[in-house]
Amino acid sequence: MTIIVTGAAGFIGSNIVKALNARGLSDIVAVDNLTKADKFKNLVDCEIAEYVDKKDFLDVVESGELGGDIEAVLHQGACSDTMETDGRYMMDNNYRYSLSLLEWCQEEAVPFIYASSAAVYGGGKTFVETRDCEAPLNVYGYSKFLFDQVVRPRLADASAQVAGFRYFNVYGPRESHKGRMASVAYHFFNQYRTSGKIRIFEGSDGYADGEQRRDFVSIEDVVKVNLYFLDNENVSGIFNLGTGRSQTFNDMAVASLNACRALDGEAALTLTAMNSQGLIEYVAFPDALKGKYQSYTQADLTNLRAAGYEDELLTVEEGVARYIPWLAAHQG
Repeated sequence: MTIIVTGAAGFIGSNIVKALNARGLSDIVAVDNLTKADKFKNLVDCEIAEYVDKKDFLDVVESGELGGDIEAVLHQGACSDTMETDGRYMMDNNYRYSLSLLEWCQEEAVPFIYASSAAVYGGGKTFVETRDCEAPLNVYGYSKFLFDQVVRPRLADASAQVAGFRYFNVYGPRESHKGRMASVAYHFFNQYRTSGKIRIFEGSDGYADGEQRRDFVSIEDVVKVNLYFLDNENVSGIFNLGTGRSQTFNDMAVASLNACRALDGEAALTLTAMNSQGLIEYVAFPDALKGKYQSYTQADLTNLRAAGYEDELLTVEEGVARYIPWLAAHQG
């Protein structure tokens, strides 16, 4: 049976395709927009049955031409640029497109697994999948929030699985095409390799330098959760997908820098030692991010655990130690 992956050339989508291949599955329709052509590199080592442009795919879906045995749609495609100011584009791309796919999947009784975002929570301090916790700070977060709002009342009468994942701060292989929107682990690696130091924002929102906290989650765990739900199509809902722990940007810097040092055969350092040696530089907090920045996130995993997902999720130290060698091997 065919599996459809949208955003297949993107960060999360391409990792899902690669994981499906590892299961021996290659009857995959990869849907994406290659206007930014460099993304194709994410699929070079993957096996797919067909590639369809994002716009053409929606035309096929809405025309009713899509048929055959579709096992599931894993909808990872979206504009994930939190600094995007074109609200019309954002809503058309993230909300309207997703709605069309959802409605088709419900008509055909096809499981629909999709990407939401922790951006729906905005500047709140409680990260539970309930309406009272949701207050997005930007139009990207709003586009994800509004789609979740459409999904909620449909869950009880859904003809097939509908599962949405509120991704927290994901990092890992196949994200280099994201540029400035790539993870801090990616940027820390490149900063250290280029300049011999890592740059972190100064304190903000009452946090000391580098002490803003995020729930950083490895792409390995994100993929595992997606495949768990693919295997358990009786489970529907909207779920946080983070680690359930909050770690500082300083933690991420230490893990990234020490992983780089390990590659060079150098001993690990503490944060204090890194600061004393000038390996970390704290830079002014950007005006463009003021009022639009999540200084603290931590996923509540109660619903994910209740859905039966029991595996432990990687800490920053564990995940980055796996990611940095991959970056070094693929970027030289």
